[in-house]
Amino acid sequence: MSQFGSAAMIPNARLAALAPLVGEWTTVGRHSMMPGVVLHGRTLFDWHEGGAFLRVRSEIAEPRIPTAIALVGSDDASDAFTMLYFDERGVSRRFEVAMDGAVVRWWRTAPGFSQRYTLTPAPEGDTLRGVSELSRDDVTWEQDLELTYTRVK
Repeated sequence: MSQFGSAAMIPNARLAALAPLVGEWTTVGRHSMMPGVVLHGRTLFDWHEGGAFLRVRSEIAEPRIPTAIALVGSDDASDAFTMLYFDERGVSRRFEVAMDGAVVRWWRTAPGFSQRYTLTPAPEGDTLRGVSELSRDDVTWEQDLELTYTRVK
């Protein structure tokens, strides 16, 4: 018996530009609300359902930073990407996603707590720099989380 829905478990060509992220990464960074604390963790980007979606799983060995899962998909009609995020606190959010060359950005606008994240690859492809910012007034942005990702070989 075949797996139910298996005909749709194929690579989503619209997500191909995200392929350089696929793999396991260690992370080291800092958070603005934890001065002096060095954060250590890992992130896995992998294809989900045969490549129909990109899955992102992340964890940091610091109880104040939640373990999270996200799925990135596309919308042919609007030529846009969307990320659905969920973490161990039960927080669920929707982010818009875009690429500018090799740089990946995701953001959400929510009154009193807007967020944006920029993920920039180094030219050699085995290091990424991630910077998260937040705005509590939808005008002023402050750096929140900064991570350096190193590809696990």
